[in-house]
Amino acid sequence: QVQLVESGGGLVQPGGSLRLSCAASGFTFSSYGMSWYRQAPGKEREFVALISSTTGSTKYADSVKGRFTISRDNTKNMVYLQMNSLKPEDTAVYYCKRTGFWGQGTQVTVSS
Repeated sequence: QVQLVESGGGLVQPGGSLRLSCAASGFTFSSYGMSWYRQAPGKEREFVALISSTTGSTKYADSVKGRFTISRDNTKNMVYLQMNSLKPEDTAVYYCKRTGFWGQGTQVTVSS
């Protein structure tokens, strides 16, 4: 079955960096675009970043543009989110997504 397993979350100070990973299985990974979403307490889940399947093109939410970078390794069925210059407002559960499927999420907390 399709599985998306996030890792790499944790507590980081403002201005710091984290790299999230998503391990995908149960489908032909290279055929699908992959995305990251996040959900802060009391807020709706929001789009963060996308990377396409074939062209490798990327798209980012305005709130993270210039700070976050999405990438993928099709030989390892992995998608990553490099997060730099983190802000307290980046605190959320981060989810890896494929069309029709979500990972379980990993907590990112940005606090002094």
